[in-house]
Amino acid sequence: MALWGGAFGVVILILVAVTIGSSAHDTGVYATPEQPVPFSHEHHVSGLGLDCQYCHTGVEKSDFAGLPPTYTCMTCHSQLWTNAEMLEPVRQSLKRDEPIKWVRVHDLPDFTYFSHRIHVNNGVGCESCHGRVDEMPITTQQKPLTMQWCLSCHRNPEPNLRPADKITAMGYDPAKDSIPGHELLERYAIRKDNLTECSTCHR
Repeated sequence: MALWGGAFGVVILILVAVTIGSSAHDTGVYATPEQPVPFSHEHHVSGLGLDCQYCHTGVEKSDFAGLPPTYTCMTCHSQLWTNAEMLEPVRQSLKRDEPIKWVRVHDLPDFTYFSHRIHVNNGVGCESCHGRVDEMPITTQQKPLTMQWCLSCHRNPEPNLRPADKITAMGYDPAKDSIPGHELLERYAIRKDNLTECSTCHR
């Protein structure tokens, strides 16, 4: 009985550890950190029609998407909402010539290598990892960003690929596109056998 009880206890502990490890609490899903400015993607993307690359200019050229300098914000806000209290940190940032201290929402572990450039230049849309930011009043992490979640896409990337002109599109439906996933796989010259090598993400 003691042996069976011990074995049962070990199984229960493993199940608890796996459950906790994949829970929203541990993965950060639905985490919405407080920002110095309550920036609304819903307003700027859906309401005003700004493209992701208007602010995140580094996505095609850099491993990091990059954050816009204060001058980008002030392109509009030097004329609109000029006295709004919520934009005081933006005005102070410009005045002091110091960047706004945004809090990272999607924060991968330091031992994980991730390149925005590689993904967006090979047909993976912003929405695939960041969710429908055009529907977020405040940016929230929507995906678990776990190793298993990444590997599920690396093993079968076709459903997540899209044409180059749809990379930043929100609400993209691959079923309605005229280019099927297997053709996009060939177009981007993606070799699936390399995508699950350890060194792809751990360097």
